[in-house]
Amino acid sequence: MNTTLIVFVVLYLLGTLGIGVWAGSRIKGTADFAVAGRSLPLIMVITTTFATWFGAETVMGIPAKFVQGGLGAIIEDPFGAGMCLVLVGAFFAAKLYRFNLLTIGDFYRQRYGRGVEIFCSLAIILSYLGWVAAQVTALGLVFSILTDGAMSSQMGMIVGLLAVLIYVVIGGFLAVAWTDFIQMIVLVVGLSIIAVFAADLAGGAGVVLEAAAKRDLGRFLPEPSFTDLAMFVGAALTMMLGSIPQQDVFQRVMSAKDAKTAQRGAMIGGFSYIVFAFVPMFIVLAATVVMGDKALDMAQNDYQRVLPSFIMGHMPLVMQILFFGALLSAIKSTSSATLLAPTTSFVENILKQIRPGMSDKQALVAMRVTLVIFAFAVLVYAIALQGTPIYELVSAAYQVTLVAAFVPLVFGLYWSKATTQGAIVSIFAGVMVWVLFFPQVTTWGERFPGQLAGLLAALLGMGVGSLMPQILANRHDHVSHHLKPNP
Repeated sequence: MNTTLIVFVVLYLLGTLGIGVWAGSRIKGTADFAVAGRSLPLIMVITTTFATWFGAETVMGIPAKFVQGGLGAIIEDPFGAGMCLVLVGAFFAAKLYRFNLLTIGDFYRQRYGRGVEIFCSLAIILSYLGWVAAQVTALGLVFSILTDGAMSSQMGMIVGLLAVLIYVVIGGFLAVAWTDFIQMIVLVVGLSIIAVFAADLAGGAGVVLEAAAKRDLGRFLPEPSFTDLAMFVGAALTMMLGSIPQQDVFQRVMSAKDAKTAQRGAMIGGFSYIVFAFVPMFIVLAATVVMGDKALDMAQNDYQRVLPSFIMGHMPLVMQILFFGALLSAIKSTSSATLLAPTTSFVENILKQIRPGMSDKQALVAMRVTLVIFAFAVLVYAIALQGTPIYELVSAAYQVTLVAAFVPLVFGLYWSKATTQGAIVSIFAGVMVWVLFFPQVTTWGERFPGQLAGLLAALLGMGVGSLMPQILANRHDHVSHHLKPNP
């Protein structure tokens, strides 16, 4: 056990707690707690949107997936995830910013009514279980590795979650934004230095890139068969579109000081995420050159440990400090906002429907209490699913919002004929078709991705549900006109 390394990690955690306490002194109401009072400048919007996705799976999951199957194996993340932010900036940020909403669920209420608001908010809240559980699982792994197994993964999950929970409960999104800003600097600088050092260990960047070329890791497109292409498209769309109607993305974009900043911040953050996600991929590729078959075997059987094992076994203390500082920055930046997002949605879009007379002060207390309850639920869920790969926990999280919430959002913003009936039919059709593709229900999912089938059903449902009543009404009026007796 490296005591010096642990001391630096503890000091880093205490520093972020200090920022949370400072931010908490500036919280005056729910708007400050949920969207930082809509006051953030461009640079902080970029760092906080970039931090949306740069979590445990980016550092430990994506690189191992890349080593296993090349660029095509990571279409969902980082390519789909990064393009989500670009699309949000290009088509959604400015429009949603002008609504002056606190949550994405508020849009569903204004456009379609309370029923759609509650259902979509529930779908969004449930989707966060897997996403936050992935970050908590990674925290448990990090603390277990740091203590050389003296701290169990379960205890590491508890300690790590508490470290995040305290500053979020105190400081809300203002604390998240400021810690994101600092943590992203630590992450970018730390991983960049480690990448240079890893390349040197491997014999140069050229050697690393040559190893990638030999194994054909640059291959992007799948085999030209219907099933392979459908699975590829389904994976790409899961995070690219399914993450758009998400409260954490909405919060980060809506915290900007104006609509133009929201738009530009999301797009720059998305492109930056795609580009910088290649840095941990490069480091793991260097690890396979240095460690040989050991790293490849680990990538197949226990891929979440490839990068930490490489750093701990082949790099000096200063690099280990940089790595764990960067890794904890990535995990904490993602888990903090993804704890806050479902909490805000629950209080604003569900609890306030049950208790409509809540004051702003009562709502703020409710957000903090709900945050603690949701964190406990995530901890139980993460421990129950221990052993599930981080990448799979993340990728499964956004299918429900893809099939249930994406279509009503897009058509609500861009199609004037979208109706409440259309939204209800879209949600019902999308979810039901998606469920039919579960392996526990049918074998259809082996030939076609269920989330893509659900998305197509949701699109059809929106069209039919919105237009059919109007078509029937027009037909009824036409028939009635012809049946009227001539005077």
